[in-house]
Amino acid sequence: MRIIFLGPPGSGKGTQGELIEKKYGFPKISSGDMLRQAVQERTPSGKKAEASMKRGELVNDDIVVEVIKERISKADCKKGYILDGFPRNIHQAKKLEEINQEHTEVAIEIYLSDRVVFDRLGARLICSSCGAIYNLFVRTPNKKEICDVCREKLTLREDDKPEVIEERLRVYHEQREGLVDYYQNRKVYFRIDGEKKIEAIFSDICSILDKKINRFIEVEAPK
Repeated sequence: MRIIFLGPPGSGKGTQGELIEKKYGFPKISSGDMLRQAVQERTPSGKKAEASMKRGELVNDDIVVEVIKERISKADCKKGYILDGFPRNIHQAKKLEEINQEHTEVAIEIYLSDRVVFDRLGARLICSSCGAIYNLFVRTPNKKEICDVCREKLTLREDDKPEVIEERLRVYHEQREGLVDYYQNRKVYFRIDGEKKIEAIFSDICSILDKKINRFIEVEAPK
């Protein structure tokens, strides 16, 4: 199964991906993490991505697809995987389908209003040491501005500043409608209320996945 998470920044895609990974055993794949890892490992696609990143440019779609293709070809993705941050546009979605047609697909949008996105991201803190993410509304650290994991100081990310959030949302909305239409036409699109508590969102997602998995088992079962 291929699980695709859609949603604006701050919608909790990463958090839900981690919870789904723990329950179902599908590895969570973040396109941003994969690009950074490919650069560090000096893979062919990583070298291409590094050149773009050093020039301050967006990484070309085909390079991102190449990085994802390298990752999902690994053994731990054989039964399925979770995508966070990919695809971001229809071109990427179609390329993904071309390179990996065998997995049952489900696209889940964790929907948030722009107002809630601004509120959440403005209250989001990150640990510069271990990368743990906190939110003053939904996931507060035990000690103010101190990471629960490694005890380092938490800070506001550069891309969570108001002017940056506005631009990120503009780009997201520009691409969202086409992606939603694409997955609706394929009859694999589901929308979840992202303003619920983390546990309630997780329950909604599991309900969708369990039905998909059970249906797949019924189809594959020997007659």
